[in-house]
Amino acid sequence: MGSEISCPRCGRKVHPKNRYCEHCGVDIAVAAVLAEQDVITPEIIPTGVPIAPEVLVPRIGDTMIEQGLIRPEDLQRALAYQKDHSSTGKPILVGQALLELGLISREDLDQVITTRILNLHQALNNANQRLTQRVEERTAELQKALERLTELNKLKSNFIANISHELRTPLTHIKGYLDILADSGLGPLTSAQAEAMEVMKRAEERLERLIEDLIQFSLASRGELSLDLQEVELKSMIRIAIDRSRHKASSQEIALAANLPEASLSVKVDEEKIAWVIMQLLDNALKFTPKGGKVAVQATSEDGIVTVAVMDSGIGIPKEQIAEIFEPFHQLDGNTTRRYSGTGLGLAMVRRIIEAHGTQIVVRSVVGRGSRFEFSLPAI
Repeated sequence: MGSEISCPRCGRKVHPKNRYCEHCGVDIAVAAVLAEQDVITPEIIPTGVPIAPEVLVPRIGDTMIEQGLIRPEDLQRALAYQKDHSSTGKPILVGQALLELGLISREDLDQVITTRILNLHQALNNANQRLTQRVEERTAELQKALERLTELNKLKSNFIANISHELRTPLTHIKGYLDILADSGLGPLTSAQAEAMEVMKRAEERLERLIEDLIQFSLASRGELSLDLQEVELKSMIRIAIDRSRHKASSQEIALAANLPEASLSVKVDEEKIAWVIMQLLDNALKFTPKGGKVAVQATSEDGIVTVAVMDSGIGIPKEQIAEIFEPFHQLDGNTTRRYSGTGLGLAMVRRIIEAHGTQIVVRSVVGRGSRFEFSLPAI
């Protein structure tokens, strides 16, 4: 069928929704990751390659000896004469030394030099032809690598989407029974049990959000990030996000504020996705802000442009690592014992949504002092 793609291991066609290859049995997602590493491994350039045409052309002294114009001892005498001149601060070429010593005639010297120039020109042309051929070969190799990476990325995105959708079914059962238990539908709960139930419900809600992140990212990776643009009031979206984050901020003893103008802030956006972006940036700010810190959402309007900024007094990001935070599945603290949990997809998805709206996410951060994430939208 047309939607089939190749298995990274055996190369035979497999259905995109399959977890394992029906031919060789390999885990397609794992094989795709390993194959991707092989594709992006830098090519080792062999050493000893000539770097200039001159090395392909015999030296002028050797040429004269081969043609019988001078003897080897004549060349050694000329080289010694050349060395003496160099010590006086008046260097000369070996051909001039031979001429001054009377070891070669002007006509023979001119003929050798002319031949050498022609040989150098030919060597340069040959080197350029080889370089052009190598560039063409390398371009073809890179094109094949790009096509391979595109297919492997599709495999990984399919895996994420399929697994995420499969996770929803057991999670729905878990959520349903948690709600029944919390409402005492299966009998009254003690205070300790009720408290434990709240903890489990919050964990389930977080897991649900993470699964939704995976699904959204897989759709974006496959070019399925469509926008439903509508006129919305941005201030109300920000207030809703703030209200949803108050409990989390309070539990972490973080001051949470919204700095909004009195005038309305109307923009044309995909309301659901921009609301998700604001919520994601708020969650991120709260996650990386220590106890007693501050997090604020600011919105301003100037010259027909509305700017939204989420600011925190958190740990900050090193300048040279800012670009890395938008890479899928990447976290600056990548150790297994890392303090901050997450899939590493949130900011990657934020950037895709913002760029789909025709704008960019801008980050300013100082280590130990906090970060500011902002994006701008045209006002209407």
